[in-house]
Amino acid sequence: MATTTTSISAEALEQKEQASLFITGMTCAACANRIEKGLNKLDGVSQATVNLALETAQVQFRSEAVSVDDLIRKVEQLGYGARPKEEKAERAAEERGEERKRAVRRYTIKLVASAALSLPLLWAMVGHFSFTSGIWVPELFMNAWFQLALATPVQFIVGWPFYVGAYKALRNGSANMDVLVALGTSAAYFYSLYLTIESIGAHAHGGEPGVQLYYETSAVLITLILLGKLFETLAKGRSSEAIKSLMGLRAKSALVIRDGAEISIPLEEVRTGDIVLVKPGEKIPVDGDVLEGVSSVDESMITGESIPVEKRAGDRVIGATVNTNGMLRIRATQVGGETVLSQIIRVVEEAQGSKAPIQRVADVISGIFVPIVVGIAIIVFLVWMFAVDNGNFSGALEKAIAVLVIACPCALGLATPTSIMAGSGRSAELGILFKGGEHLEATHRVNVVVLDKTGTVTKGKPELTDIEIANDADGRLLARIAAAERRSEHPLAEAIVSGLAARGVTAPEAEAFQAIPGYGVQATVEGRELLVGTRKLMAERGVDISAVESRMFELEQQGKTAMLAAVDGRYAAMVAVADTIKETSKEAVAKLLASGVRVVMMTGDNERTAQAIARQAGISEVVAEVLPEGKANEVKKLQQAGNVVAMVGDGINDAPALATADIGMAVGTGTDVAMEAADVTLMRGDLNAISDAIGMSRRTMRNIKQNLFWALAYNVVGIPVAASGFLEPWLAGAAMALSSVSVVLNALRLQRVKL
Repeated sequence: MATTTTSISAEALEQKEQASLFITGMTCAACANRIEKGLNKLDGVSQATVNLALETAQVQFRSEAVSVDDLIRKVEQLGYGARPKEEKAERAAEERGEERKRAVRRYTIKLVASAALSLPLLWAMVGHFSFTSGIWVPELFMNAWFQLALATPVQFIVGWPFYVGAYKALRNGSANMDVLVALGTSAAYFYSLYLTIESIGAHAHGGEPGVQLYYETSAVLITLILLGKLFETLAKGRSSEAIKSLMGLRAKSALVIRDGAEISIPLEEVRTGDIVLVKPGEKIPVDGDVLEGVSSVDESMITGESIPVEKRAGDRVIGATVNTNGMLRIRATQVGGETVLSQIIRVVEEAQGSKAPIQRVADVISGIFVPIVVGIAIIVFLVWMFAVDNGNFSGALEKAIAVLVIACPCALGLATPTSIMAGSGRSAELGILFKGGEHLEATHRVNVVVLDKTGTVTKGKPELTDIEIANDADGRLLARIAAAERRSEHPLAEAIVSGLAARGVTAPEAEAFQAIPGYGVQATVEGRELLVGTRKLMAERGVDISAVESRMFELEQQGKTAMLAAVDGRYAAMVAVADTIKETSKEAVAKLLASGVRVVMMTGDNERTAQAIARQAGISEVVAEVLPEGKANEVKKLQQAGNVVAMVGDGINDAPALATADIGMAVGTGTDVAMEAADVTLMRGDLNAISDAIGMSRRTMRNIKQNLFWALAYNVVGIPVAASGFLEPWLAGAAMALSSVSVVLNALRLQRVKL
């Protein structure tokens, strides 16, 4: 008998494991990139990805070749901190939150101290300009040693992290903004220190002790950048709130049947196959199948549909949804990380951690800019030292430092954040909240807007729209219908009751009442037997509705839910309830289409209702009957076709799609989870704010490009002038300060924008 041998590689036989690490010390995208590269170079690591937003690293590795301790040691060798991430998502989120709170406290204390020390230096600088000669400056503020005492703690205590960041970047063969900051501030500080020491000799020989110093250059720059770091940390904290809110939706415990007894256990202990009992008003703890019971389940947090869905034996239920009125016995099919809610959390977490191009722009510019400027400064020093000034070290050093001072990254560092701050501030006044600068930047490229239906295009609350009464009905019919529905807790019943009340109908008391889950209600009012419900209820009770069936179908084609009423066994009336569109939806859609933006409506609702709503809003593209995971996939399809997609929604069910889209926009009247998962919050709940957000982004990006142009133009013009010896260091400092002022003034124009 022949023997067949199959060749299997040793690597294929080795077991791959995954480790989650909590990373500390990252300040920018370059840090995340360095850690990724370092981990991926380790033998046995197949893939490592670092999530800057969540400050975590996910590493796939072979345990035979590398251990978790090896991964942590590698991160520490790169200059960062690492520890195993908590397995429980709740605890991990809490851990991240505490770390960010500590960071905010650190930055706030440093910012206050730095600003307090920098203010006298700034005051002293103002006194040097002739056009401000009338401003009184305390004599102490002009003293070089007093300025040194103020600038030193800012430079080496508050600014120490920039030196550390620059060292890490250079050690790993790259250059980021930390390198620019450390280089520029050090040039200004040490040149000022040199002049301070030199002034002692000048004073001893009867010379002029008063010299122009540049301590304020380094101190003010560090203070402003520290302010930006504080804002960045606060934004990171807000982005993680979406995950915490989603986790808060879970039930904390479950009532299960084990060994014939009902016991309450923590959610984490529920196993696949367990029989779970869910009482009326309770959250369904896990995904599963209904074994016994009839009830209505509020699935709005998953599907976005405001009307509860009838559930009976054989139907599937989703964890975190709410059982409204009947007892259900469920067999658990997905628990823990396999539930729909857990998948939603995972999608949001992964999408939030994706890297935006704008995060790398400053580092890319710096990586090119820093080596060029340093190289020019060295060449200038050598040329003046050996070719022009015959060994005059002081003169050559002065020229080289002038080059570094004129190239100090004040304007370059302020160009983007000042525009972002001004643009986002003005946007907030207009009711548009951008969660971060990268989102304000990316919004201007949007060419496809995907709109959720319920609560976004529509009001999100059922309203009574139609009442059609049979010819032989008496004048008390509507009052009796209101009496019957008033005893029901169903949202449709509430819409009918409130709609009739708004029309002046006063409901009497019902003598008897019975809710029939999935069908409607039965009641005795003023001695008459009433049925109000579906066509199934009428058929079951033998009520003839043939005369109105075609009309009922027409109403349903319009996206309305029609309910029938019978009195003493005879058809009496038909009422219709619908989730109507917002008054501004049609106008907003027309405005987007006119600006060349494609509009798509996406909903978990049925095709017929979705098409009816879309027609009313003027939308031609509709994607219906999609679950949360499906919404995210539909967004990905649009992105893969080369589109920049903005997703607009208001519900928890929209969170994955909001996080997956290039720009997620949450309607401010919706849920906290949607707003936390989104990049932009439209506080007004008015879809016209979508085009306003895109317009504000375009104006801000134009402003940023102007700022970057002027910031770089100062260097392009100033560096050759300084290198030629026509620019003293104090003039270079003044030019650098002027470039910063021009950038700030240009950014402030955004605060006057009118849309």
